[in-house]
Amino acid sequence: MKTLTCTTPGTFEYSATEKPQLEKGQAIIKIKRIGICGTDLHAFEGTQPFFNYPRVLGHELAGELVEVDGNDDFKVGEKVTFIPYFNCGECIACRMNKPNCCAKIQVCGVHVDGGMREYLSVPSKTLLHGEDLSYDELALVEPLAIGAHGVRRAGVQQDEFVLVIGAGPIGLGTMEFARIAGAKVIALDINNDRLAFCKDKLKVAHTINALDTDVVEQLSKITNGDMPTVVIDATGNQKAINNAINYMAHGARFVLIGLQKGDLIFNHPEFHKRESTLMSSRNATIEDFEHVIASMKKGLVNPTTYITHQVDFDNVKAEFANWLDPKNGVIKAMVKLD
Repeated sequence: MKTLTCTTPGTFEYSATEKPQLEKGQAIIKIKRIGICGTDLHAFEGTQPFFNYPRVLGHELAGELVEVDGNDDFKVGEKVTFIPYFNCGECIACRMNKPNCCAKIQVCGVHVDGGMREYLSVPSKTLLHGEDLSYDELALVEPLAIGAHGVRRAGVQQDEFVLVIGAGPIGLGTMEFARIAGAKVIALDINNDRLAFCKDKLKVAHTINALDTDVVEQLSKITNGDMPTVVIDATGNQKAINNAINYMAHGARFVLIGLQKGDLIFNHPEFHKRESTLMSSRNATIEDFEHVIASMKKGLVNPTTYITHQVDFDNVKAEFANWLDPKNGVIKAMVKLD
């Protein structure tokens, strides 16, 4: 089978590799779609934490189930996706029903080789039914689950003002699920085209360019002087994260979905006087995946709206670097294997 490997930062190579053989407790998926996410882009750039080379990227995946052992709920030939966070089942996080932050977690396409290949073997217990969704939709369940998990971590309530920093795919999904939770969503980004997308496609009522000199004043006006009670970072940008304390209401929750390599630096008095709550949000759980799939089936979210670029698998090596350039307007690139 054909496999695409990120051998070093900035370098991809195609190769012929052996098709996986069915093992106990595993399932083999014929890959049909690969969504390109920030993790893949950062790995290509050489800026992704917890990463080693060479690595086969790809964890936003959908395909056809061709073999399965140990899960009688699934039938050969059906459309599937899967939860790409392989947990140990034994550590303290797993015992606390938090497999998304397992102490020994192996994320597909990050810690272990992922799905940029024709066939992939995954644990049968991670499979999810396609539920009559398209392959494009199924490949976007995972990134939407990331946002859904962050919203659930924040405990978003009806009519709360929720500020989402970053209008990339993860941020867009976060906005969608904050809206579904009943929030009044505010989008903050430095890209006016992305902000226009939020307003036009996602119907986000309030958008602010982070480069404006009066961001705090705009937030105060939108929230009637209160400021947002939930702030969620989906940028992974150190400056954005460290500056976000200035946007929080007293008593607010700050959730970090985005990940960066540097330190968190807050003014302690500003953080303390608000009795702020700081939380990280890592990956997602089956509850989040099920929530996303149910929301898609109900028409509450249309993930294919995010797909701006499509490419055949044979052309990924040639096109990948272009997706890093903001001028190309990439929101979500989707790779097809048919």
